[in-house]
Amino acid sequence: MGANFGAGFPSWSGGRLEAGSGFVSNAFDLYAPNHDRAGASFGAQVGYDWQIGRWVYGVETDFNFLGVRHSANGLFPAPASYSPLGVTGYGLTTDESGNYFATFRGRLGFAVDRSLFYVTGGVAAGGWRGASSLTFSNPAPGSLFYAPLSQSSRMKYAVGAGFEYALYDQWSARLEYLYLNQQLQTQVFDNGLSVQFGARQRSEAHLLRFGLNYRLAAEDGAGARSDKDQSDDKKSDEASNGKDAERYSVHGQTTGVVQGYPKFPALYSGPKSFTPKGQARFGSTTNLFAGVRLWDGAGVYINPEISEGYGLSNSAGAAAYVNSSVAKVGRAAPYMRFQRYFLRQIIGLNGGAKESDPDTGSFNETLESTQNQLAGKVDRDRLILTVGKFAVGDVFDDNVYAHDPTTGFLNFAFNTMGAFDYAADAWGYTYGAALEWKQDWWTARAGLFQLSDVPNSEKIEPVLGRQFMGVAEFEARYDLFEQPGVVKFLVYGDNGYLNKVDEVVDFAFLTGNFPPDITNNALRKRRVKLGGGVNVQQQIAPNLGFFLRASMADGRYETVDYTDVDRQLSFGLVASGKLWGRSKDEIGAAMAFSGLSGPRVRYFALGGASVYIGDGALSYSGEKALEAYYKYNLAEGIDLTLDYQFFGNPAHNAARGPVNVFGLRAHAQF
Repeated sequence: MGANFGAGFPSWSGGRLEAGSGFVSNAFDLYAPNHDRAGASFGAQVGYDWQIGRWVYGVETDFNFLGVRHSANGLFPAPASYSPLGVTGYGLTTDESGNYFATFRGRLGFAVDRSLFYVTGGVAAGGWRGASSLTFSNPAPGSLFYAPLSQSSRMKYAVGAGFEYALYDQWSARLEYLYLNQQLQTQVFDNGLSVQFGARQRSEAHLLRFGLNYRLAAEDGAGARSDKDQSDDKKSDEASNGKDAERYSVHGQTTGVVQGYPKFPALYSGPKSFTPKGQARFGSTTNLFAGVRLWDGAGVYINPEISEGYGLSNSAGAAAYVNSSVAKVGRAAPYMRFQRYFLRQIIGLNGGAKESDPDTGSFNETLESTQNQLAGKVDRDRLILTVGKFAVGDVFDDNVYAHDPTTGFLNFAFNTMGAFDYAADAWGYTYGAALEWKQDWWTARAGLFQLSDVPNSEKIEPVLGRQFMGVAEFEARYDLFEQPGVVKFLVYGDNGYLNKVDEVVDFAFLTGNFPPDITNNALRKRRVKLGGGVNVQQQIAPNLGFFLRASMADGRYETVDYTDVDRQLSFGLVASGKLWGRSKDEIGAAMAFSGLSGPRVRYFALGGASVYIGDGALSYSGEKALEAYYKYNLAEGIDLTLDYQFFGNPAHNAARGPVNVFGLRAHAQF
């Protein structure tokens, strides 16, 4: 881990506003000067290296300020073509641009004594252009144009090379060049009267920067860890401390899923339906899980993620959606986001009595026992405080047999309570705090989390406490016929500006505007949506387990941030391959039954659409889902899974289906 500083030099980005709809000629194009210029760059990085002989390879992620993007604010003369309109000039007002960049890169180098020469490349983020206003000197109606934040559909990336030198055992310095391409940024200026301008600006820069790194373990050569170093360090730690407490951890995973279904019968389709003609889609996610121990019991964690591809029907078509391992926000090109960054503090309560507690989150999966967790001994009775950006499901509604779609069930219904309308952005993460109190046979949990700024938004509510979710969970551990089991009781409340479904339907009848629109902001008021459920995990015999979730929510209100379910029952079995001599294989099968409240049935019957469903009409019957999978271990850390899902009444609609979904998942981890 370390810090860097240097300078960035932008490539020419362009400053042209192209006349679009409403204009007859490009003679009406506008030109504004390009204000991008060289500027400072500084930031921080964290990574992990391996070494084989003289070759060093690794991964690295960083976050940096880059002061090269500058807004084109001011007054400018208009082209002569505007003179007949009485327009002599125009003004531009632009908000701050995204003067930062983040990367998730691989690194390959060759070590010579204490020196390392390397190349690097990977996915980048940032570089957007700020929202802008365009005003003409003639104050006639339609002379004010507005453009939101810029968008880019292409992959942002960074490539470069560098030289690193080991100054001392754990300190090294580097000189690095990066070419940063944050792609063509597009904005559309619109005056609300079908007249538009289009602006396209490149966000590219060359960077030269110096860096200083601190290695969290003894180094070999230019800084990579050899197997012997790691073994010696572990023995030294155990001898001196009497325990194996990790100072840092770096883990990763990549999951790719291809799913498809053949044609199926459907009397009609809507904006959020599975297309009845059949379809196949691929999507993937790649994550780095990095953690560092700050002091006794405390660790800080960061998780960059690269996503690519789409879910079936662009992540719509069923309330118990078919794939929770692929981001709902689909894009053809890979894109990167920092999905988690949080602090976790463990406070012991029983005077130092220690026990091993890997806090495993998924049946027989090494990844779940290590990601976002520093190994070590902890008090049996303890408090755990987690603060930052993370997923509500990281703490609540866990189940050892069904919770991780990268290794187990793919369907929503089997990884989370269907009626648990938890706070999240469109990717499933939010800002919040959670406190856990673990005792001998029970655990109590409570948390507060920010809702999205409007339901099902990509943005989290920016004002702390303005819109939030409160959640509490009580867990009891027991033995039943000498087999361990866990039962959890969960309650939650979403406190925010929500639509009441009946009011949306009444408004449609009053105005004659159909179908009713649940996204109508004018009808939203501060309301509290309540819900809860029970979660059971029970070992039947060694290597064979049963799970069950039952949940219900107040169906008078719209879906806030999860899916379109007001009540659900799901249950299933999971068996380890140890039963048939393949210890790392796994097989699972489960069923789920979901339903809607009366107000929501009326809303969808009138053609309304929501987060995941909307067929244009509704012949209501509760949605039924079945899933079965077999996970085959190819090698250490590499699995291939065959998956099958059956849907009866998809989207709670008896007029469509059944649908048979076939899937293949490839998963690798370290």
